Amino acid sequence: MKKALQFDFTGRVAWVTGGGTGIGQSVAVALASLGAKVAISGRSNGDETLGLIKKAGGEAIFVRCDVSKPADVQNAVKTVVDSYGRLDIAFNNAGVGVVGKPLAEQTEEDYDFVMGADLKGLFFCLKYEIPEMIKTGGGSIINTGSVASVVGDPGMAVYVAAKHGVAGMTKAAAWDYGRQNIRINCLAAGFTNTPMTSNWLADPKMVELVSSWNALGRYAMPDEMVGLVLLLASDLGSFMTGGVICVDAGQSVH
Repeated sequence: MKKALQFDFTGRVAWVTGGGTGIGQSVAVALASLGAKVAISGRSNGDETLGLIKKAGGEAIFVRCDVSKPADVQNAVKTVVDSYGRLDIAFNNAGVGVVGKPLAEQTEEDYDFVMGADLKGLFFCLKYEIPEMIKTGGGSIINTGSVASVVGDPGMAVYVAAKHGVAGMTKAAAWDYGRQNIRINCLAAGFTNTPMTSNWLADPKMVELVSSWNALGRYAMPDEMVGLVLLLASDLGSFMTGGVICVDAGQSVH
């Protein structure tokens, strides 16, 4: 009987933005546990994630970065390459949450806040990651979108626009760089229990509401997003690019 296929990222270097908590933390720990050297970034410290990686026997560094600032992103990518010699995998996960108001009640500041991190920040990450991957013959980039990348919801117009933009940028960039062996995909995550959503989940009525949105009748935990990211980052996903793949318990098909 053939051995089961296993993920092995030995010798590869990964950068995870928004790696201090939530989905980013889970992915960073998983990649490091499977052999990758991992750089994690965020606007605050990544001590908890670094501790979990060390406990799992992995290797990682923290690079402070606000993805809405191009100089931060350029410096972070340079630091990753200076530290580990290359960049093979990028999980562009950093972002901000919903400003929950009807569109006409949202301000220009609301718009700039969400777009700056969730879409403009992604642009900066791709801009500086891709040239480094070209130098070493390719790589895999996974962008964190949302179920809001494919559907709309009330009170979320700016966030929905930003996450639809993540999907569109993923598709276009995948076409731009596929022949250079860079695969670019989007994780369209369903509602997940992270520090960003903790205020919502503190309200039992909100828990009931978000649980009613999908076929499984519950929200996700960060670890439930890890499997797709590992697949897309690995050679097992070698024919996957330009995809916007929902991990949403069926919410987007209803």
